[in-house]
Amino acid sequence: MSAPEPDMTIFDTLSLDQLRTRTSEKWRQYGPDVLPLWVAEMDVPQAEPVIAAVTDALRRGDTGYPGGRGYAEAFAGFAADRWGWELDPSKTRMLTDVMIGITDVLKVLTRAGDTVVVNTPVYPPFYDFVRDTGRVVRAAPLTADHRLDLAALDEAFVGATVFLLCNPHNPTGTAHTPAELVGLADLARRHGVRIVADEIHAPITSPAAARELGRPVFTPIVTVPGAENAISVVSASKAWNLAGLKAALAIGGPEAVADVAAIAEIADHGASHLAAIAHAAALTHARGWLDDVLTGIDVNRAYFTGLLASRLPDAVVHPAQATYLAWVDCRAVRTAAGDLLGDDPSRAFLKRGQVAFTSGVPFGAGGEGHVRINLATSRAILDEAVARMCAALEQA
Repeated sequence: MSAPEPDMTIFDTLSLDQLRTRTSEKWRQYGPDVLPLWVAEMDVPQAEPVIAAVTDALRRGDTGYPGGRGYAEAFAGFAADRWGWELDPSKTRMLTDVMIGITDVLKVLTRAGDTVVVNTPVYPPFYDFVRDTGRVVRAAPLTADHRLDLAALDEAFVGATVFLLCNPHNPTGTAHTPAELVGLADLARRHGVRIVADEIHAPITSPAAARELGRPVFTPIVTVPGAENAISVVSASKAWNLAGLKAALAIGGPEAVADVAAIAEIADHGASHLAAIAHAAALTHARGWLDDVLTGIDVNRAYFTGLLASRLPDAVVHPAQATYLAWVDCRAVRTAAGDLLGDDPSRAFLKRGQVAFTSGVPFGAGGEGHVRINLATSRAILDEAVARMCAALEQA
């Protein structure tokens, strides 16, 4: 028997009126008539230890340039406790954020014109940021159930230099298994391809899935046998809702320490000292807050999946063990007039239902007919979102 659903989670504490006072991208991209469930920002109150740490720094005038190893040491402590990942903080590099940090790593490992492989469908900046460095993107699709496809990667790795891994995967919420990552590492070694991993979603994993597996849901790529030359780029920003406080870390496996050290000195300059303070406080003192978030995501995922199954059964939610995102297949959804929604269902939901999701199209092959929905909100807002989806179909 499943555990009873909680009466209230951390996501049920802020009203829509309170959320609309925010001035971040999520709440300013569209007008007040639109319900925003698109960009990856969470509808939660910030953790008190983070507020206290930043407030204290401001009061002390500790607002200078980034310095010290506090952020790296905090991440090392968190990684050891949560995943058994023992890392040396002195061999990390603090960078601006995960995607800019990935381009900094690519500048060390590749040259202009080199090929970088990505799995599709995948977070759209994987294409844009890589191409902006003058590198070539080559796509290797995930399997039909959104797992790593080693046969597709074997073909794509021919002549490639780097594989850009999304671990856990955005948008599908897939948590790659240790066995899958071992197979990936072996394949990359045989082709001479280096693995660079975006692991920003690493802390956001399902407690229920962890209990079922009997192990952590997330596996850091640099802890995988054969991936000793991989590089992970991480941040506390996604898990603690700190996108506006920019900081990230590059962490290399034992064979990649020199590559991390070779990242250009200018790369250190984009991170914020206040961000580093906030991230360190989150990793060290706001783990209970994160646990409340993870519980809430499990509740919301089950709740939203049930809502769609009941009210819009042709919209299929892909099962996920990580992230707070839902990858929803709308290819079989029809309007009241019997029309399909086409490659970009988000347009119909926005225009006719005034609810904003992220279009699946920019995620690349396999994204057509899908929407990505942010579940990190209240169940009342999820109710309203599904009601608007249904209304959009009736208005067609």
